[in-house]
Amino acid sequence: MATQSKSEPNRRDFLYFATGAVGAVGAAAVAWPLVDQMNPDASTLALASIELDLSSIEVGQSVTVKWRGKPVFVRRRTASEIEEAKAVPLEDLKDPQSDAERVKEGHEEWLVMIGVCTHLGCIPVGEAGDYKGWFCPCHGSHYDTAGRIRKGPAPENLIVPDYAFLSDTLIKIG
Repeated sequence: MATQSKSEPNRRDFLYFATGAVGAVGAAAVAWPLVDQMNPDASTLALASIELDLSSIEVGQSVTVKWRGKPVFVRRRTASEIEEAKAVPLEDLKDPQSDAERVKEGHEEWLVMIGVCTHLGCIPVGEAGDYKGWFCPCHGSHYDTAGRIRKGPAPENLIVPDYAFLSDTLIKIG
């Protein structure tokens, strides 16, 4: 008859467990800095979103702010610019997008776009070109008063970033 004897834990068992615990803590202490260094830099986090006071921008005026290292065009459009943008038939556009899709409801006079040409990343010039919107002099892309591509090699409209109105005179981009 075979008997199994159950032995009580001894000093050797304790040393195995203690060595394993110290090894696990040491591995975690080595891995933590490697994982932590993959987090974004504090300066990057600071640029994640910006707030902009709109109260000083007059009707018909544009301002450019820097967000995530890119220029952002903020334009307070005139009533005629808004009407022009709404009157454009979508079938005439290379990248069909209505004016209402590019602005926030109730704040149609404000147009917020990333100021980088979608062709090769140049910076378009405001209030220029065939459509009185933006013109990229590098390769001849023309954007209208809603930032939509109308003529030239750019494949898409100027990009509208995520933004929200915190009040009537304050927006948060990002």
